[in-house]
Amino acid sequence: MADAYMVEPDVGFIDEVTKLGGGDLKKCFQCATCSVACPISPENKPFPRKEMIAASWGLKDRLVGNADIWLCHNCGDCTALCPRGAKPGDVLGAIRSYAIANYAVPKALGRAVNDPKKLPILLAIPILLFFVVGLLTGLLNLTPEGGEIAHSKFFSTWLVDIFFIPLQVWVVAIFALGLKNFIKDIHENALLEGKTDKNGLDIKALVGASIKTVLTILKHDKFDECGENKDRSLAHMFVLFGFIGLFIVTAIFFFTLYVLQIHGPYSQMNPVKWLANIAGVSLVVGSILMIKNRLSKKDEVSSFKDWALIILAFSLGVTGMLSEITRLLGLAYTSYWIYFIHLVCVFYLVAYLPFSKLAHLVYRTTAMIYAEYSNRK
Repeated sequence: MADAYMVEPDVGFIDEVTKLGGGDLKKCFQCATCSVACPISPENKPFPRKEMIAASWGLKDRLVGNADIWLCHNCGDCTALCPRGAKPGDVLGAIRSYAIANYAVPKALGRAVNDPKKLPILLAIPILLFFVVGLLTGLLNLTPEGGEIAHSKFFSTWLVDIFFIPLQVWVVAIFALGLKNFIKDIHENALLEGKTDKNGLDIKALVGASIKTVLTILKHDKFDECGENKDRSLAHMFVLFGFIGLFIVTAIFFFTLYVLQIHGPYSQMNPVKWLANIAGVSLVVGSILMIKNRLSKKDEVSSFKDWALIILAFSLGVTGMLSEITRLLGLAYTSYWIYFIHLVCVFYLVAYLPFSKLAHLVYRTTAMIYAEYSNRK
């Protein structure tokens, strides 16, 4: 006899999922076409049918801590083949948005990041901080002297670090707290639904699962299994490798500046500069492809959170490249103020990362590692 389960619908949760992009949830009549159509759904307890049922009933506890919502890559196969137009991919995307907000603190900031009306305020915060702290410390020079154009003459590298080193610590701390609860929840959910037989911690198996998952992500194997939106794979890969490349460049130049004491501007023939330029182009090209894909898919929901990330990636790439190009052309003040805008974009990316759609990079990777580690087939 099956164990009894007390159903406690959360109507507020249903409303939130609807607002976040799952507006067609109620059209689902649980035919299971979505689970059959999905090329990456596991054979044991496949998604997204069970998630559609749980969402329809408002069973938040069965969804927020469910690793399966992260195994879905929203490739669109289930949405395209759904006979009722319930758009399961969009529903799971909405649930993921809810889960990100659920695990990140403070909650008020999470709500603000996902509210388009709060966007001007969130952008004003770094602008005001840069001006106030920069002018008080003398590290922001609005009238740099002539000679060689160097962004550090305008916006000191010390001022950059005053903001961005604490911000990185802030982000790591928020993710650490969120992942602690997330890992606990997905393990409890997996045991409850019979998706794993793992009870203890096997370090060797965990390391192996982590390596295999990272290689899967880098090769975009899951994206390539999709049938409906294969073109998303290339765009996503460009953006992902653009971010990875720029992260590597930032780490190298940080080491060069503070350990080797070699100050910029650096030669355009520097191989790290080449990596920076290639990564910047990759970010711009990838984000343009994403915009094109979003605009062409009229039947798929694109929420504010989706567009915010894409436009941010595009802005980061364009402002970074333009600040360098104008510097090489000798357009000092143009270059300095484009660099200022670029730093505002970087602040937005870093400070609000745990609350934005980009947080899926952390939660999805963790869920995929857990699925591999727990023998989720």
